[in-house]
Amino acid sequence: MSRRLSVFLSVAFFVAVAGPLANPCRVLAQDLTPMRSVQQRLSYIERMLGEQTQAEEKIKAAAAGQPSLKINGRIHLDYWNFSENTAGIGFFEHPDAMASNYGTDPEDRIFFRRIRLKFEGDLTTTMMYRMQFDINTPASAEMKDVYIGFRNLPILGTVKIGNHKRPIGLDHLNSSRFNLFIERPLVVEAFNEDARRIGVSAHNHTDDMVFDWRYGLFVLENPAADGKIVGDSMQLSGNARLSSSPWYDEATGGRGYFHWAISGMLARPDGNVGLGETNGNDGRFRTRGELRSDFRWIDTGSIAGADWYEIMGLETILNLGRFQFVGEYQSAWMQRDDVTAGTGPDLNFHGGYVYLAYMLTGEHVPYKRSGGTIDRVKPFENFFLVNRCNRCGNSGGGGWGAWQLALRYSYLDLTDNDIQGGVEDNITLGLVWYLNPYSSFQFNAVYGDIEKHAPVGGFTDGHFTAIGTRLRVDF
Repeated sequence: MSRRLSVFLSVAFFVAVAGPLANPCRVLAQDLTPMRSVQQRLSYIERMLGEQTQAEEKIKAAAAGQPSLKINGRIHLDYWNFSENTAGIGFFEHPDAMASNYGTDPEDRIFFRRIRLKFEGDLTTTMMYRMQFDINTPASAEMKDVYIGFRNLPILGTVKIGNHKRPIGLDHLNSSRFNLFIERPLVVEAFNEDARRIGVSAHNHTDDMVFDWRYGLFVLENPAADGKIVGDSMQLSGNARLSSSPWYDEATGGRGYFHWAISGMLARPDGNVGLGETNGNDGRFRTRGELRSDFRWIDTGSIAGADWYEIMGLETILNLGRFQFVGEYQSAWMQRDDVTAGTGPDLNFHGGYVYLAYMLTGEHVPYKRSGGTIDRVKPFENFFLVNRCNRCGNSGGGGWGAWQLALRYSYLDLTDNDIQGGVEDNITLGLVWYLNPYSSFQFNAVYGDIEKHAPVGGFTDGHFTAIGTRLRVDF
Protein backbone atom coordinates (compact mmCIF):
# COMPACT_ATOMS: atom_id res chain seq x y z
CA MET A 1 0.00 0.00 0.00
CA SER A 2 1.46 3.36 -1.02
CA ARG A 3 2.14 6.04 1.54
CA ARG A 4 -0.38 8.40 -0.09
CA LEU A 5 -3.13 5.77 0.02
CA SER A 6 -2.38 5.02 3.68
CA VAL A 7 -2.60 8.71 4.58
CA PHE A 8 -5.80 9.05 2.56
CA LEU A 9 -7.54 6.14 4.34
CA SER A 10 -6.38 7.26 7.78
CA VAL A 11 -7.57 10.83 7.30
CA ALA A 12 -10.84 9.66 5.76
CA PHE A 13 -11.53 7.39 8.75
CA PHE A 14 -10.71 10.15 11.24
CA VAL A 15 -12.82 12.80 9.51
CA ALA A 16 -15.78 10.48 8.95
CA VAL A 17 -15.84 8.96 12.45
CA ALA A 18 -14.12 11.27 14.90
CA GLY A 19 -15.46 14.52 13.41
CA PRO A 20 -19.12 13.95 14.35
CA LEU A 21 -18.20 12.71 17.84
CA ALA A 22 -16.13 15.82 18.50
CA ASN A 23 -18.84 18.19 17.36
CA PRO A 24 -22.31 16.58 17.49
CA CYS A 25 -24.15 19.91 17.04
CA ARG A 26 -22.66 20.97 13.76
CA VAL A 27 -24.56 23.81 12.11
CA LEU A 28 -26.78 22.69 9.25
CA ALA A 29 -25.74 19.02 9.44
CA GLN A 30 -29.23 17.86 10.30
CA ASP A 31 -30.41 17.79 6.67
CA LEU A 32 -27.60 15.45 5.56
CA THR A 33 -27.76 11.68 5.89
CA PRO A 34 -24.68 10.06 7.48
CA MET A 35 -23.76 8.42 4.20
CA ARG A 36 -23.85 11.71 2.31
CA SER A 37 -21.76 13.35 5.01
CA VAL A 38 -19.07 10.69 4.66
CA GLN A 39 -19.20 10.92 0.87
CA GLN A 40 -18.77 14.69 1.02
CA ARG A 41 -15.76 14.36 3.30
CA LEU A 42 -14.16 11.74 1.07
CA SER A 43 -14.82 13.91 -1.99
CA TYR A 44 -13.19 16.85 -0.22
CA ILE A 45 -10.08 14.82 0.60
CA GLU A 46 -9.90 13.51 -2.96
CA ARG A 47 -10.12 17.05 -4.29
CA MET A 48 -7.35 18.22 -1.97
CA LEU A 49 -5.10 15.37 -3.09
CA GLY A 50 -5.93 16.15 -6.71
CA GLU A 51 -5.02 19.80 -6.24
CA GLN A 52 -1.77 18.76 -4.57
CA THR A 53 -0.94 16.52 -7.53
CA GLN A 54 -1.70 19.33 -9.98
CA ALA A 55 0.48 21.72 -8.00
CA GLU A 56 3.35 19.22 -8.06
CA GLU A 57 2.97 18.79 -11.82
CA LYS A 58 3.03 22.56 -12.31
CA ILE A 59 6.20 22.84 -10.27
CA LYS A 60 7.84 20.07 -12.30
CA ALA A 61 6.82 21.67 -15.60
CA ALA A 62 8.07 25.08 -14.49
CA ALA A 63 11.36 23.59 -13.34
CA ALA A 64 11.77 22.05 -16.77
CA GLY A 65 11.08 25.42 -18.38
CA GLN A 66 7.86 24.25 -20.03
CA PRO A 67 4.78 26.49 -20.05
CA SER A 68 1.55 24.63 -19.35
CA LEU A 69 -1.67 24.72 -21.40
CA LYS A 70 -5.24 23.96 -20.40
CA ILE A 71 -8.19 24.24 -22.79
CA ASN A 72 -11.71 24.92 -21.53
CA GLY A 73 -14.98 25.93 -23.10
CA ARG A 74 -18.67 26.50 -22.59
CA ILE A 75 -21.80 26.28 -24.74
CA HIS A 76 -25.03 28.08 -23.86
CA LEU A 77 -28.00 27.39 -26.15
CA ASP A 78 -30.99 29.66 -25.46
CA TYR A 79 -34.63 29.90 -26.46
CA TRP A 80 -36.83 32.92 -25.67
CA ASN A 81 -40.58 33.18 -26.18
CA PHE A 82 -42.14 36.65 -25.85
CA SER A 83 -45.57 35.42 -24.89
CA GLU A 84 -47.21 38.76 -24.04
CA ASN A 85 -46.44 42.46 -24.19
CA THR A 86 -48.15 45.82 -24.54
CA ALA A 87 -47.61 48.15 -27.50
CA GLY A 88 -44.93 50.24 -25.82
CA ILE A 89 -42.56 47.28 -25.56
CA GLY A 90 -42.67 46.90 -29.35
CA PHE A 91 -41.44 50.48 -29.77
CA PHE A 92 -38.70 50.02 -27.15
CA GLU A 93 -37.59 46.88 -29.02
CA HIS A 94 -37.74 48.45 -32.52
CA PRO A 95 -37.30 52.22 -32.00
CA ASP A 96 -36.01 53.17 -35.48
CA ALA A 97 -38.80 55.11 -37.21
CA MET A 98 -37.12 54.58 -40.59
CA ALA A 99 -37.04 50.77 -40.27
CA SER A 100 -39.74 48.48 -41.62
CA ASN A 101 -40.18 46.79 -38.22
CA TYR A 102 -40.73 50.08 -36.35
CA GLY A 103 -42.84 49.43 -33.26
CA THR A 104 -43.39 45.72 -33.92
CA ASP A 105 -43.45 43.20 -31.07
CA PRO A 106 -40.30 41.34 -29.97
CA GLU A 107 -39.77 38.11 -31.88
CA ASP A 108 -39.18 34.65 -30.41
CA ARG A 109 -35.66 33.34 -30.92
CA ILE A 110 -33.34 30.38 -30.52
CA PHE A 111 -29.61 31.08 -30.57
CA PHE A 112 -26.22 30.33 -29.05
CA ARG A 113 -25.78 32.84 -26.25
CA ARG A 114 -22.20 31.75 -25.65
CA ILE A 115 -19.72 29.53 -27.50
CA ARG A 116 -16.47 30.14 -25.66
CA LEU A 117 -13.00 28.71 -25.89
CA LYS A 118 -10.42 29.42 -23.22
CA PHE A 119 -6.70 28.77 -23.30
CA GLU A 120 -4.77 29.29 -20.09
CA GLY A 121 -1.72 28.08 -18.26
CA ASP A 122 1.44 28.91 -16.35
CA LEU A 123 4.59 30.32 -17.89
CA THR A 124 6.49 29.86 -14.62
CA THR A 125 5.41 29.06 -11.06
CA THR A 126 4.53 32.75 -10.56
CA MET A 127 3.46 33.86 -14.06
CA MET A 128 0.29 32.91 -15.94
CA TYR A 129 -1.76 33.75 -19.02
CA ARG A 130 -5.32 33.42 -20.30
CA MET A 131 -6.98 33.88 -23.70
CA GLN A 132 -10.75 33.53 -23.99
CA PHE A 133 -12.92 34.23 -27.03
CA ASP A 134 -16.65 34.01 -27.73
CA ILE A 135 -17.63 32.80 -31.20
CA ASN A 136 -21.41 32.79 -30.74
CA THR A 137 -21.51 35.14 -33.75
CA PRO A 138 -19.45 33.27 -36.37
CA ALA A 139 -18.76 36.38 -38.45
CA SER A 140 -17.11 38.26 -35.57
CA ALA A 141 -15.52 36.68 -32.51
CA GLU A 142 -15.49 38.70 -29.29
CA MET A 143 -12.53 39.00 -26.95
CA LYS A 144 -13.27 38.11 -23.33
CA ASP A 145 -10.48 37.39 -20.81
CA VAL A 146 -7.13 38.12 -22.46
CA TYR A 147 -4.43 38.89 -19.93
CA ILE A 148 -1.02 38.08 -18.51
CA GLY A 149 -0.73 37.69 -14.76
CA PHE A 150 1.70 37.41 -11.87
CA ARG A 151 0.84 35.57 -8.66
CA ASN A 152 2.21 35.46 -5.11
CA LEU A 153 3.58 38.99 -5.29
CA PRO A 154 4.36 40.63 -1.92
CA ILE A 155 1.37 42.65 -0.67
CA LEU A 156 -0.27 42.74 -4.12
CA GLY A 157 -0.99 39.01 -4.41
CA THR A 158 -2.16 38.32 -7.97
CA VAL A 159 -1.78 41.02 -10.63
CA LYS A 160 -3.51 40.88 -14.04
CA ILE A 161 -2.61 43.04 -17.04
CA GLY A 162 -4.98 42.98 -19.99
CA ASN A 163 -8.71 42.54 -20.62
CA HIS A 164 -10.57 41.22 -17.57
CA LYS A 165 -13.52 41.93 -15.28
CA ARG A 166 -13.83 45.18 -13.37
CA PRO A 167 -14.51 44.37 -9.69
CA ILE A 168 -18.04 45.66 -9.21
CA GLY A 169 -21.23 43.62 -8.98
CA LEU A 170 -21.41 40.16 -7.40
CA ASP A 171 -23.47 38.70 -10.22
CA HIS A 172 -20.92 39.90 -12.80
CA LEU A 173 -18.00 38.42 -10.87
CA ASN A 174 -19.88 35.12 -10.66
CA SER A 175 -19.26 32.98 -13.71
CA SER A 176 -22.15 32.49 -16.15
CA ARG A 177 -21.40 28.76 -15.67
CA PHE A 178 -22.74 28.95 -12.11
CA ASN A 179 -25.36 31.76 -12.05
CA LEU A 180 -28.86 30.65 -11.09
CA PHE A 181 -30.76 32.82 -13.58
CA ILE A 182 -30.33 32.89 -17.36
CA GLU A 183 -29.51 36.61 -17.53
CA ARG A 184 -27.92 38.89 -14.96
CA PRO A 185 -29.93 41.50 -13.00
CA LEU A 186 -30.84 44.89 -14.47
CA VAL A 187 -28.60 47.00 -12.24
CA VAL A 188 -25.54 44.77 -12.65
CA GLU A 189 -25.69 44.97 -16.45
CA ALA A 190 -26.50 48.70 -16.52
CA PHE A 191 -23.68 49.95 -14.30
CA ASN A 192 -20.98 47.52 -15.50
CA GLU A 193 -21.96 46.73 -19.08
CA ASP A 194 -20.07 43.68 -20.38
CA ALA A 195 -17.83 43.88 -17.26
CA ARG A 196 -14.46 43.41 -18.98
CA ARG A 197 -12.08 46.23 -19.92
CA ILE A 198 -8.36 46.58 -20.59
CA GLY A 199 -6.57 47.48 -17.40
CA VAL A 200 -4.35 46.39 -14.55
CA SER A 201 -5.66 45.02 -11.25
CA ALA A 202 -4.51 43.31 -8.07
CA HIS A 203 -6.32 40.67 -6.00
CA ASN A 204 -5.38 39.24 -2.61
CA HIS A 205 -6.91 37.76 0.53
CA THR A 206 -6.05 37.12 4.16
CA ASP A 207 -4.53 33.77 5.09
CA ASP A 208 -7.78 32.59 6.68
CA MET A 209 -9.73 33.87 3.63
CA VAL A 210 -12.16 35.85 5.81
CA PHE A 211 -11.36 38.96 3.75
CA ASP A 212 -10.43 39.38 0.11
CA TRP A 213 -9.99 42.50 -1.97
CA ARG A 214 -9.33 43.54 -5.54
CA TYR A 215 -8.72 46.91 -7.16
CA GLY A 216 -7.56 48.25 -10.48
CA LEU A 217 -7.42 50.92 -13.16
CA PHE A 218 -9.31 50.33 -16.42
CA VAL A 219 -10.07 52.01 -19.73
CA LEU A 220 -13.77 52.84 -20.13
CA GLU A 221 -14.04 51.84 -23.78
CA ASN A 222 -15.04 48.24 -24.47
CA PRO A 223 -12.47 46.57 -26.80
CA ALA A 224 -14.33 43.25 -27.17
CA ALA A 225 -15.13 43.64 -30.87
CA ASP A 226 -11.79 44.83 -32.29
CA GLY A 227 -9.29 44.44 -29.44
CA LYS A 228 -7.99 48.00 -29.60
CA ILE A 229 -8.54 51.51 -28.29
CA VAL A 230 -7.68 54.49 -30.49
CA GLY A 231 -8.06 58.15 -29.53
CA ASP A 232 -6.40 61.36 -28.44
CA SER A 233 -7.31 60.73 -24.81
CA MET A 234 -8.37 57.69 -22.87
CA GLN A 235 -11.18 57.86 -20.36
CA LEU A 236 -10.42 55.73 -17.30
CA SER A 237 -12.11 54.23 -14.27
CA GLY A 238 -10.77 53.19 -10.90
CA ASN A 239 -12.50 50.18 -9.34
CA ALA A 240 -12.25 48.41 -5.98
CA ARG A 241 -14.10 45.73 -4.01
CA LEU A 242 -13.72 44.46 -0.46
CA SER A 243 -15.57 41.27 0.46
CA SER A 244 -15.73 39.11 3.57
CA SER A 245 -17.11 35.77 4.72
CA PRO A 246 -17.10 36.14 8.54
CA TRP A 247 -19.10 32.91 8.90
CA TYR A 248 -18.23 29.80 6.90
CA ASP A 249 -19.27 26.43 8.34
CA GLU A 250 -16.25 24.21 7.74
CA ALA A 251 -17.86 21.30 9.59
CA THR A 252 -20.51 20.84 6.88
CA GLY A 253 -18.25 21.55 3.92
CA GLY A 254 -19.51 25.11 3.50
CA ARG A 255 -23.26 24.42 3.58
CA GLY A 256 -23.63 27.50 5.74
CA TYR A 257 -21.97 30.86 5.12
CA PHE A 258 -22.50 34.60 5.22
CA HIS A 259 -20.93 36.98 2.70
CA TRP A 260 -20.90 40.75 2.46
CA ALA A 261 -19.05 43.12 0.16
CA ILE A 262 -18.74 46.77 -0.75
CA SER A 263 -17.48 47.98 -4.11
CA GLY A 264 -16.90 51.30 -5.82
CA MET A 265 -16.06 52.89 -9.14
CA LEU A 266 -14.81 56.36 -10.08
CA ALA A 267 -14.94 57.19 -13.80
CA ARG A 268 -14.15 60.10 -16.11
CA PRO A 269 -16.31 59.62 -19.24
CA ASP A 270 -16.42 61.58 -22.49
CA GLY A 271 -19.25 64.07 -22.06
CA ASN A 272 -19.07 65.51 -25.56
CA VAL A 273 -19.68 62.53 -27.85
CA GLY A 274 -20.64 63.58 -31.37
CA LEU A 275 -23.11 61.90 -33.69
CA GLY A 276 -21.67 58.80 -35.31
CA GLU A 277 -18.90 58.32 -32.74
CA THR A 278 -18.64 54.73 -31.53
CA ASN A 279 -15.85 54.91 -28.95
CA GLY A 280 -18.13 53.67 -26.17
CA ASN A 281 -16.40 55.79 -23.54
CA ASP A 282 -19.32 58.15 -22.98
CA GLY A 283 -21.47 58.53 -19.89
CA ARG A 284 -24.30 56.11 -20.62
CA PHE A 285 -26.24 53.43 -18.74
CA ARG A 286 -28.48 50.86 -20.42
CA THR A 287 -29.61 47.26 -20.17
CA ARG A 288 -31.90 44.61 -21.56
CA GLY A 289 -34.85 43.38 -19.52
CA GLU A 290 -33.18 40.28 -17.99
CA LEU A 291 -33.82 38.49 -21.26
CA ARG A 292 -32.24 38.56 -24.71
CA SER A 293 -33.83 41.23 -26.93
CA ASP A 294 -32.52 43.07 -29.99
CA PHE A 295 -32.33 46.45 -28.22
CA ARG A 296 -31.83 47.53 -24.64
CA TRP A 297 -35.26 48.61 -23.44
CA ILE A 298 -34.12 51.15 -20.85
CA ASP A 299 -31.32 53.46 -21.92
CA THR A 300 -30.15 56.91 -20.84
CA GLY A 301 -28.44 57.51 -24.18
CA SER A 302 -25.13 59.41 -24.24
CA ILE A 303 -25.46 62.00 -21.49
CA ALA A 304 -24.28 65.43 -22.62
CA GLY A 305 -21.84 67.12 -20.28
CA ALA A 306 -21.02 63.95 -18.32
CA ASP A 307 -17.86 64.93 -16.44
CA TRP A 308 -17.45 62.38 -13.63
CA TYR A 309 -19.52 59.59 -12.17
CA GLU A 310 -19.22 57.38 -9.11
CA ILE A 311 -20.84 54.03 -8.38
CA MET A 312 -21.16 52.37 -4.99
CA GLY A 313 -22.38 48.80 -4.54
CA LEU A 314 -23.41 46.70 -1.55
CA GLU A 315 -23.95 42.94 -1.69
CA THR A 316 -24.75 40.05 0.61
CA ILE A 317 -25.27 36.27 0.57
CA LEU A 318 -26.73 34.16 3.35
CA ASN A 319 -26.66 30.41 2.74
CA LEU A 320 -28.34 27.98 5.15
CA GLY A 321 -28.00 24.50 3.74
CA ARG A 322 -30.34 24.20 0.78
CA PHE A 323 -31.64 27.79 1.25
CA GLN A 324 -29.87 30.81 -0.21
CA PHE A 325 -30.66 34.53 0.00
CA VAL A 326 -28.78 37.02 -2.20
CA GLY A 327 -29.12 40.79 -2.55
CA GLU A 328 -27.32 43.69 -4.20
CA TYR A 329 -27.86 47.46 -4.36
CA GLN A 330 -25.96 49.94 -6.51
CA SER A 331 -26.20 53.71 -6.89
CA ALA A 332 -24.56 55.96 -9.49
CA TRP A 333 -23.97 59.71 -9.14
CA MET A 334 -23.03 61.78 -12.20
CA GLN A 335 -21.63 65.30 -12.27
CA ARG A 336 -22.08 67.33 -15.47
CA ASP A 337 -20.10 70.31 -16.75
CA ASP A 338 -21.49 73.77 -17.54
CA VAL A 339 -20.15 74.23 -21.08
CA THR A 340 -21.17 71.27 -23.24
CA ALA A 341 -24.20 71.85 -25.45
CA GLY A 342 -27.24 70.05 -24.04
CA THR A 343 -25.80 69.66 -20.54
CA GLY A 344 -28.02 69.75 -17.49
CA PRO A 345 -28.13 69.20 -13.73
CA ASP A 346 -26.31 66.43 -11.89
CA LEU A 347 -27.93 63.00 -11.88
CA ASN A 348 -28.54 59.98 -9.68
CA PHE A 349 -29.51 56.50 -10.89
CA HIS A 350 -29.91 53.40 -8.73
CA GLY A 351 -31.22 49.86 -8.56
CA GLY A 352 -30.95 46.49 -6.91
CA TYR A 353 -32.25 42.96 -6.67
CA VAL A 354 -32.96 40.20 -4.18
CA TYR A 355 -33.54 36.51 -4.73
CA LEU A 356 -34.35 33.45 -2.68
CA ALA A 357 -33.29 30.00 -3.90
CA TYR A 358 -34.01 26.50 -2.59
CA MET A 359 -32.35 23.22 -3.55
CA LEU A 360 -35.23 20.76 -3.86
CA THR A 361 -32.89 17.75 -3.76
CA GLY A 362 -30.88 18.85 -0.72
CA GLU A 363 -27.60 20.10 -2.21
CA HIS A 364 -26.24 23.60 -1.60
CA VAL A 365 -24.64 26.39 -3.62
CA PRO A 366 -20.89 26.35 -2.81
CA TYR A 367 -18.94 29.52 -2.08
CA LYS A 368 -15.41 30.42 -3.16
CA ARG A 369 -13.92 32.28 -0.21
CA SER A 370 -10.74 33.40 -1.98
CA GLY A 371 -12.77 35.39 -4.51
CA GLY A 372 -16.05 36.17 -2.77
CA THR A 373 -18.21 34.45 -5.42
CA ILE A 374 -20.48 31.42 -5.75
CA ASP A 375 -19.07 28.16 -7.09
CA ARG A 376 -20.15 25.03 -8.96
CA VAL A 377 -23.15 23.03 -7.71
CA LYS A 378 -22.41 19.30 -7.48
CA PRO A 379 -25.48 17.02 -7.46
CA PHE A 380 -25.57 14.17 -4.96
CA GLU A 381 -26.40 12.00 -7.95
CA ASN A 382 -25.92 12.75 -11.66
CA PHE A 383 -28.79 12.46 -14.10
CA PHE A 384 -28.77 9.17 -16.02
CA LEU A 385 -31.19 6.66 -17.54
CA VAL A 386 -30.12 3.09 -18.36
CA ASN A 387 -31.83 -0.17 -19.30
CA ARG A 388 -30.14 -2.05 -16.46
CA CYS A 389 -28.06 -1.11 -13.42
CA ASN A 390 -26.44 -3.16 -10.66
CA ARG A 391 -28.29 -1.53 -7.81
CA CYS A 392 -31.66 -1.82 -9.60
CA GLY A 393 -31.51 -5.57 -10.23
CA ASN A 394 -32.62 -6.54 -13.72
CA SER A 395 -34.82 -3.50 -14.20
CA GLY A 396 -33.84 -0.12 -15.60
CA GLY A 397 -32.71 2.71 -13.40
CA GLY A 398 -31.64 6.30 -13.32
CA GLY A 399 -30.64 9.35 -11.36
CA TRP A 400 -32.40 12.70 -11.37
CA GLY A 401 -29.53 15.11 -10.82
CA ALA A 402 -30.19 18.20 -8.68
CA TRP A 403 -33.15 20.59 -8.83
CA GLN A 404 -33.26 24.20 -7.66
CA LEU A 405 -36.13 26.69 -7.44
CA ALA A 406 -35.52 30.46 -7.27
CA LEU A 407 -37.48 33.72 -7.24
CA ARG A 408 -35.93 37.13 -8.03
CA TYR A 409 -37.19 40.70 -7.78
CA SER A 410 -35.18 43.31 -9.67
CA TYR A 411 -35.44 47.11 -9.93
CA LEU A 412 -33.62 49.82 -11.89
CA ASP A 413 -34.26 53.58 -12.13
CA LEU A 414 -32.52 55.36 -15.03
CA THR A 415 -34.78 58.44 -15.02
CA ASP A 416 -33.70 61.64 -13.29
CA ASN A 417 -34.12 65.33 -14.14
CA ASP A 418 -33.84 65.75 -17.94
CA ILE A 419 -32.73 62.14 -18.57
CA GLN A 420 -35.57 59.66 -19.17
CA GLY A 421 -33.91 56.28 -19.49
CA GLY A 422 -36.82 54.46 -17.89
CA VAL A 423 -37.74 52.69 -14.65
CA GLU A 424 -38.14 48.90 -14.69
CA ASP A 425 -39.43 46.34 -12.19
CA ASN A 426 -39.04 42.62 -12.92
CA ILE A 427 -40.09 39.40 -11.23
CA THR A 428 -38.37 36.21 -12.41
CA LEU A 429 -39.29 32.66 -11.46
CA GLY A 430 -36.42 30.27 -12.12
CA LEU A 431 -35.92 26.51 -12.14
CA VAL A 432 -32.51 24.88 -12.61
CA TRP A 433 -32.02 21.19 -13.37
CA TYR A 434 -28.39 20.24 -12.79
CA LEU A 435 -27.78 17.11 -14.87
CA ASN A 436 -24.26 16.84 -13.42
CA PRO A 437 -21.65 19.33 -12.21
CA TYR A 438 -20.90 20.46 -15.78
CA SER A 439 -24.29 20.72 -17.49
CA SER A 440 -27.76 21.99 -16.63
CA PHE A 441 -31.09 23.21 -17.95
CA GLN A 442 -32.35 26.62 -16.83
CA PHE A 443 -35.99 27.73 -17.09
CA ASN A 444 -37.02 31.37 -16.46
CA ALA A 445 -40.39 33.12 -16.55
CA VAL A 446 -39.96 36.91 -16.51
CA TYR A 447 -42.66 39.51 -15.93
CA GLY A 448 -41.55 43.13 -16.29
CA ASP A 449 -43.00 46.62 -16.16
CA ILE A 450 -41.36 49.74 -17.64
CA GLU A 451 -42.44 53.33 -16.99
CA LYS A 452 -41.09 56.91 -17.09
CA HIS A 453 -39.36 56.16 -20.40
CA ALA A 454 -38.58 58.84 -22.98
CA PRO A 455 -41.44 58.74 -25.54
CA VAL A 456 -40.94 56.30 -28.42
CA GLY A 457 -43.81 56.24 -30.91
CA GLY A 458 -45.81 58.13 -28.28
CA PHE A 459 -45.31 55.43 -25.62
CA THR A 460 -43.57 55.97 -22.28
CA ASP A 461 -44.43 52.67 -20.59
CA GLY A 462 -45.25 49.02 -21.18
CA HIS A 463 -45.17 45.57 -19.63
CA PHE A 464 -44.17 42.12 -20.88
CA THR A 465 -44.00 38.42 -20.11
CA ALA A 466 -41.26 36.19 -21.52
CA ILE A 467 -40.29 32.54 -21.10
CA GLY A 468 -36.64 31.50 -21.45
CA THR A 469 -34.78 28.20 -21.53
CA ARG A 470 -31.05 27.50 -21.59
CA LEU A 471 -29.01 24.33 -21.97
CA ARG A 472 -25.51 25.03 -20.69
CA VAL A 473 -22.40 22.86 -20.74
CA ASP A 474 -18.83 23.64 -19.74
CA PHE A 475 -15.70 21.54 -19.97
